[in-house]
Amino acid sequence: MSNNSLSEELGVIFNHLSGCARYSLQNLFLEENKINGTLANLLIFTSLKTLDLSSNRLSGKIPEGSRLPSQLESLSIRTNSLEGGIPKSFGDACTLRSLVMSNNSLSEELGVIFNHLSGCARYSLQNLFLEENKINGTLANLLIFTSLKTLDLSSNRLSGKIPEGSRLPSQLESLSIRTNSLEGGIPKSFGDAYTLRSLVMSNNSLSEELGVIFNHLSGCARYSLQNLFLEENKINGTLANLLIFTSLKTLDLSSNRLSGKIPEGSRLPSQLESLSIRTNSLEGGIPKSFGDACTLRSLHLSNNSLSEELGVIIHHLSGCARYSLDELDLGMNKINGTLPDLSIFSSLKILYFHQNRLNGNIPEDIRFPTQLVSLDISSNSLEGVISDSHFANMSKLESLDLSDNSLAVVFSQNWVPSFQLQSIKMRSCKLGPTFPKWLQTQNNIIDLDISHNGISDIVPEWFWAKFSFLELSNVKLSYNNLKGTIPNFPVKNIPFSLTLTSNQFEGPIPTFMRGFVTLDLSINKFSDSLGFLCANGTVETLAQLDLSHNQLSGQIPDCWSQFKSLAYLDLSHNNFSGKVPTSMGSLLELQALLLRNNSLNEGIPFSLRHCTKLVMLDLAENRLSRPIPPWIGGEFQELQILSLGRNHLYGSLPLQLCSLKSIQLLDLSSNNLSGPIPKCFKNFTLMAQKNSSRDYPDHVYDYKQGPESGGEASYELNEFLMWKGAERMFKNNQLFLLKSIDLSNNHFSKEIPAELENLFGLVSLNLSRNNLTGKIPSNIGRLTSLEFLDLSRNQISGSIPSSLAQIDRLAMLDLSHNHLSGEIPIGTQLQSFGASKYEDNLDLCGKPLDKLCMEAEPPNDIWICYRLLGNVWLNSGQSFLPTCLFQDIEQFS
Repeated sequence: MSNNSLSEELGVIFNHLSGCARYSLQNLFLEENKINGTLANLLIFTSLKTLDLSSNRLSGKIPEGSRLPSQLESLSIRTNSLEGGIPKSFGDACTLRSLVMSNNSLSEELGVIFNHLSGCARYSLQNLFLEENKINGTLANLLIFTSLKTLDLSSNRLSGKIPEGSRLPSQLESLSIRTNSLEGGIPKSFGDAYTLRSLVMSNNSLSEELGVIFNHLSGCARYSLQNLFLEENKINGTLANLLIFTSLKTLDLSSNRLSGKIPEGSRLPSQLESLSIRTNSLEGGIPKSFGDACTLRSLHLSNNSLSEELGVIIHHLSGCARYSLDELDLGMNKINGTLPDLSIFSSLKILYFHQNRLNGNIPEDIRFPTQLVSLDISSNSLEGVISDSHFANMSKLESLDLSDNSLAVVFSQNWVPSFQLQSIKMRSCKLGPTFPKWLQTQNNIIDLDISHNGISDIVPEWFWAKFSFLELSNVKLSYNNLKGTIPNFPVKNIPFSLTLTSNQFEGPIPTFMRGFVTLDLSINKFSDSLGFLCANGTVETLAQLDLSHNQLSGQIPDCWSQFKSLAYLDLSHNNFSGKVPTSMGSLLELQALLLRNNSLNEGIPFSLRHCTKLVMLDLAENRLSRPIPPWIGGEFQELQILSLGRNHLYGSLPLQLCSLKSIQLLDLSSNNLSGPIPKCFKNFTLMAQKNSSRDYPDHVYDYKQGPESGGEASYELNEFLMWKGAERMFKNNQLFLLKSIDLSNNHFSKEIPAELENLFGLVSLNLSRNNLTGKIPSNIGRLTSLEFLDLSRNQISGSIPSSLAQIDRLAMLDLSHNHLSGEIPIGTQLQSFGASKYEDNLDLCGKPLDKLCMEAEPPNDIWICYRLLGNVWLNSGQSFLPTCLFQDIEQFS
């Protein structure tokens, strides 16, 4: 009764089967239902041999007294929510051959589990699957399981080193301990497992030298091992001799710390089919001996530092390996030279040379392997012309990536390719000026990127019609000069992404585009969004919408309640006017709202308080003319960017703003705001922390792509900021690192709060053009991350704090047009700024100003009274102080 929707409690089901069927039942399959409860007593089923309860809703601990039927051979309870461990009674199942408890929440120590299975079950068990639980401890002794052939402990919480004396069962064929936290290396005793065919220890923290690991496996295991997976560890050294592994077919050493050149004499096992050493630090080239691996089908060396010339590498692989190789991935290295003829690889299906240093013209007579399915030579410096002759007889080609080269793609006018591509990526090639007609012949396209291609043409109607019958997923036509209106077609499926940014499309936005998950129509000439936004029907899929930099005008349509999944909305840089629509408050999934540079008026609508997931709110450069609503601080706990600058907002700052603990960028500049700067700005938690680019969080959202499909996607945050006197665009991790407060050009008064000294991560502080009084906070030097500080055009008095000279990152400082006095503190940083940054402070002196400071007064315990009488200076000590002050000094002459 597998794969139904049975939802009864398991104990009830067993009770219903407790009639005479309990004596006859041998196989009971109830997997993939909704059965709940926990594992009940199974002893009633006297003949049961197989029981499968996988993929149900069983939970809790297995009762300690639960016993298994005397004839049970196979028990599977994977993918439930069982907790605790395995009862000791399971160890008494003398016929049990297979126990599958994967993907639960078992959390017992591994040694305890093995001890509980050490009854007669240790003699019968052949397959034990405990992966994807929370089992802890380290690898215990396995010798007790005399018949064990397969053991999977992957994706648990095992840690520490594997004890050196750990021995494997004499019949073990497969051991997987991937995705744990094991350290050290592989015990030498593992090398004595003469039946071991597969050893999987990927994604741990093994840190031994590779040569030592191979040496430990050089016992009789070297004759039996067929698959060895050690990827995603911390293994160091370089590639050692592999010839000792006479049966090895697959070796994966990817994502380790291997370095240096592969020794020239390194030879591969005679049966090796797949070798992956991607994402290490290997240098040099590929030894010629690799070309003698006559069974090698897959060679992955991407993301290393290989620097040999490509022609040499191809020559080294031109032995019998050229007949066997199916996959060759050398992407993301430093390989140089021109593209050689590759037709010698008669079986090659996948060929990746992307992100290297290949250069020069592609010869006209060069040919690619005719069996190729996927070709990627993107992100090099290749030049010249790619023509249809280069793709002759390549009827199996499905994926082609020529992006980011200086290639001109010139195909014959009426060329009909022999292939049907699913993925076409030609970004930054020279495909124009006319729209490529050969695309009309391609009827399997899923991904298409022909952005930055110099195409200056009207997109033909046949292209848009493809959306009605193809399963297009990602389409990018951006940064061309594409023109005209886009017709409306029904779409066959729910496409994922359409990017048309930076073209000349005009007219209304067609309604079929509502079906995308992400839609970028920015920097075009679209002039009508009403039909697109307000068409009938709920929009479940659209999650990202960018209509910025178009010619949209009038009021923003008030139809937003239809959009149930919108996470990112950018309508900035248009000609919208009127109020912010109330229905935008129904966008409960919204994380970023950008309405900058329109002519919106009145205030921020109260309904927006429902958008509690907002990370970014940008309403700058409009005509908003209300106070800042206090609820912003209370409702927007995720808000990182609040940009309300260049509006007509007035009133004092609500103290509730101080509740924005995640705020990193606060721009309220060029408004009519007044009152004091709140001291509670010190509560801006993230501004008090210093970040690195490694801490940059992905901005992600869940999307739907049909009733039963969807996933997770991300968006990028961009923001215009005044930086060092000029407006500049900051993106993604740049924006994350820039923690900024800009309150400039308002009417703020009173002192600068000393509490701002606690915002240690602050990079930019602009309080210029206000009515601030009092002194600069004395410990402002604690803001060691500060690069930009502008306090100009206020009424600040007192001296410049000496701590300001301690900020060594300060690149822009302006203290001009205040009432500062005294000497500018001596410090390399402060003297490096021009005099104009200190001007119009009448009592300020010292470099870089021309005005020099008077010498310091004498010590207080010596008073010098003087009067010039001819050429005589008269001095008196402290005892003459009253006389000096109150009598004519001449009487002492």
